[in-house]
Amino acid sequence: MNVLVRTLRRAVASPAYPWVSGAVLTGCTVVELVLFPGSVWVAGAILVSSASLMWRRSRPEVALLTVAAAFIGFGAHLSLYLVTMVSGVTGLYTLGRHRVQHPAVLVGAGALASLGVNLVHIQKWAGLPPIGNPALAVADRFDRGLYAETLLLTVVVLGAVSAGDAVRAREEARDERAAAQERLLGMERRQAAEAERAAIARELHDVVAHSVSMIAVQAESATYTTPGLSPQARDALQQIAGTARSSMTELRRLLGVLRTGTDGRVATAPQPTLAGLDELVAQHRAVGGSAELRVGGERVVLPAGWELSAYRIVQEALTNARRHAPGAHTVVDVGWGADRLTISVTDDGPGPAGEPDGAGHGLAGMRERAALLGGSVTAGPGPDGGFRIRAELPW
Repeated sequence: MNVLVRTLRRAVASPAYPWVSGAVLTGCTVVELVLFPGSVWVAGAILVSSASLMWRRSRPEVALLTVAAAFIGFGAHLSLYLVTMVSGVTGLYTLGRHRVQHPAVLVGAGALASLGVNLVHIQKWAGLPPIGNPALAVADRFDRGLYAETLLLTVVVLGAVSAGDAVRAREEARDERAAAQERLLGMERRQAAEAERAAIARELHDVVAHSVSMIAVQAESATYTTPGLSPQARDALQQIAGTARSSMTELRRLLGVLRTGTDGRVATAPQPTLAGLDELVAQHRAVGGSAELRVGGERVVLPAGWELSAYRIVQEALTNARRHAPGAHTVVDVGWGADRLTISVTDDGPGPAGEPDGAGHGLAGMRERAALLGGSVTAGPGPDGGFRIRAELPW
């Protein structure tokens, strides 16, 4: 049954359907006129009514001619041809389906046409002998029973136009739902793209800022730790350090651009995990910093998102320590608990005068990472002075 319904729907949706159905109905009209001949006016009106249906989809207004010819054919003959009824109903449906006019206008015009056909028939009935029309033997032309034909035809007009208008309204509602769904999907895609850009921005800032800060520290420390350095070389190293510091400012601007949206995509390398903390701390020491890694508890295998976020938090905390407390001793404490991972990065420097990294995105990025995992990041003075960043990541 479903196969038959789908086949019929495909056939009706085919561009050839109106031409084929109109041609078939015209052929049926010819057969019916041969079997039940009428006047030339009747035959011409019925043929026009059926043949005009072939253009009903490409030119819906042609259905006005279809309906008018059907009413003329029926009004000119006392008997209703079957093809007249089919073509008239199809034309009315087409008018409602394509909203050629407002349904109320179509129904009103159809009711007037029905009354006109009824009046023509009443005039013809009056010329019939009483035996052929016994009702007129006991009633005059104003008898309400003679106008039942008007009511019947008006009901047919109302039903056909309403059916077409209902189909049109249903398709419009379906199209509106599809458009709304497409808009919603587009919004979700844009939000996903924005979230991806924000993640890329954080990754870019964490990775590149860490490396550039190492360049700045190494260049500055080389001017003091390298013996026999010529003035030209010392100036070059100072320029490198200055350029690196300027690059940090540009990186912050780039991060802002990526967070607000761009059409480009940034390729990222394989993401690090907590197994790389030893190397990260070693890099901190290599640029002249003093760092110590402490790990407590039994290590748990975590999803990649937890591993990456924890690594980035430590990386950003070390970068902040080099920037705000150069030369200070930094302790990275990683504690594995039963249901959470605790990270503490504490330095013994003087601590920031105000909100740390107020012009950058370091702490904001760490807090966002922790919040995505249901955790939190706190930052402030350490228990023994200096500065401490503490993160808790539950799982």
